[in-house]
Amino acid sequence: MQQAGQRFQDKVVIVTGSGGGIGLEVAKHFAKEGAKIVTNGRTLEHAVAAAEEIRAAGGDASAVEADVRTWAGARQLVDGAITAFGGVDVLVNNAGISMIARADELDPEEWERAIATNLSGPYFCSRAVFPSMKARGGGVIVNIGSVTAHVGFPLRAAYCTAKHGLVGLTKVLALDWVDDGIRVLQVDPAYIKTPLDVGDQATAGYDDAAIEGRTPMRRFGTVAEVAQTVLLAASSEASYMTGSCLLVDGGWVADGYLQ
Repeated sequence: MQQAGQRFQDKVVIVTGSGGGIGLEVAKHFAKEGAKIVTNGRTLEHAVAAAEEIRAAGGDASAVEADVRTWAGARQLVDGAITAFGGVDVLVNNAGISMIARADELDPEEWERAIATNLSGPYFCSRAVFPSMKARGGGVIVNIGSVTAHVGFPLRAAYCTAKHGLVGLTKVLALDWVDDGIRVLQVDPAYIKTPLDVGDQATAGYDDAAIEGRTPMRRFGTVAEVAQTVLLAASSEASYMTGSCLLVDGGWVADGYLQ
């Protein structure tokens, strides 16, 4: 078994939405394990800042500007990774947006934006990275989902639909590409303390105490806990795992009795 710090030595890892929050933490964890990182964010500035932070800590990273909600953008991202590092071994589909509104008040354009970012984007990026992974003898795709992939939340029609759909995508890609040596897994966090959560609290009418009271472990998760699970999923220690979801939720989905 490889020692910590060596598990991803010289592997090329794309992390979408890595300008901050969970994505940045995932990228930094991979870099500490020796991976070459391709950062990507909503703006080039965020992607560049993430790459610079990784390099400042002694890692190797390159920023690529691309709109992963589109097929053209996904191909641009993968082409940039190949130009920078020669190929791709791991793809983490982390880019996502929240969308909070009553279903009868949700703007159809906002619905389409949420589906494009949270569901179409992961498909486009996975499809774009497939040839490189196949040529390299295999790889791993990790989709970042949510507890809302397993339960319904009010005011989140588009978000829940996309995350439920991501479960189906994860399973089908795992089956379609198993003979190509490509594993596909999904990591589903519950409430993690990030800037995204701060923004959601302002519009969804909940606070820290409500989440801590609802979570069996009585606390928010951390970005580091999600990142560690992503690295486990992508590592050789998970070599017999594909097509399944790993919950990082403090017991949220298991608890059907709201105390």
